[in-house]
Amino acid sequence: MRALLLLAVLALAVAPRAAAEFFEGRVVAVFDGDTIEVLVGHERRRVRLSGIDTPERGQPWAEKARQALSRRVFDKEVRVNDVGTDRFGRTVGEVYADNVCVGCELVREGNAWVYRKYSDDPVLFQLEAEARAAQRGLWSLPEAQRVPPWEWRHPGSGNTPPDRKGFTCTGKRLCGEMTSCAEARFHLEQCGLQELDGDGDGVPCASLCR
Repeated sequence: MRALLLLAVLALAVAPRAAAEFFEGRVVAVFDGDTIEVLVGHERRRVRLSGIDTPERGQPWAEKARQALSRRVFDKEVRVNDVGTDRFGRTVGEVYADNVCVGCELVREGNAWVYRKYSDDPVLFQLEAEARAAQRGLWSLPEAQRVPPWEWRHPGSGNTPPDRKGFTCTGKRLCGEMTSCAEARFHLEQCGLQELDGDGDGVPCASLCR
């Protein structure tokens, strides 16, 4: 009896919060690979997909990323988990269409990067690592064209920890390409390059990180 009462109390406690965090509406515009406009009742809300970043206009794969997002959401009813507001006043949210996590699928298909500055989701990093290994989407481009969007927007600004300056998630995939244990750890922890940790012990490239 006490267990049932506790469950009822917990349900009442979390229900209002869950209702406030989510909203539903129809997608009426797709601006680029990670930004849409959702019609909620009579209100239009611009939504930036959380946890991912896609090539900017002028970058290789930018239009293909926009088309990939459009195919998944345009003129569809979506559910948005509102996780905040960015500096441009856009809602930042996890978007679901047809009961599928849209951002996750974009990463899995190779149409988006994991946005390192704003996400530490291991699922997204794993999906990106798999897309990279299979050379899907933007990962099929020549290495010189696979520039993270945040570096394209702000060259030299960096979004990596201070002790990791100079390392970027572009191109390198093998232990033999790493110059140090620090670089190997960066690619494992920040870029999601799980293949560097062949035995799954959390230590990349045993020859470097003894």
